[in-house]
Amino acid sequence: MNIIGLIEGALNVREMAYCPYSNFKVGAAAIFEDGEIYTGCNIENASFGATNCAERTAIFNGISKGNKVLKALALVGDVNAFTYPCGICRQVISEFAENGEMKIYIVKNKDEILVKTLDEIMPGAFTSKDLDN
Repeated sequence: MNIIGLIEGALNVREMAYCPYSNFKVGAAAIFEDGEIYTGCNIENASFGATNCAERTAIFNGISKGNKVLKALALVGDVNAFTYPCGICRQVISEFAENGEMKIYIVKNKDEILVKTLDEIMPGAFTSKDLDN
């Protein structure tokens, strides 16, 4: 798996963010079962509810290309602090994650990276398995 490319993808796409309201740039990159890296940035809207986070943009980009299994995700927000996915993004990640051990790379800069699993950042996630009960 191309983890260096994943992290570089998140760092690079962060600069494409459309964030005139918060001025908080976020970039994300996702690897799916096809091995390709799909990127996304946050895209704000004057109607704040219509804003889309970078993580979901990257995931939706990969899904729109026919993928269904998320293998890894990297994201970068504030380059002076670690930025974790919001709650909605964590839920979307859990929908497509290969499993709870899927790695999430939380990037401050190219030299400072936290590696977490989905289970670590979203214990007890509600998934499609819960609908079967």
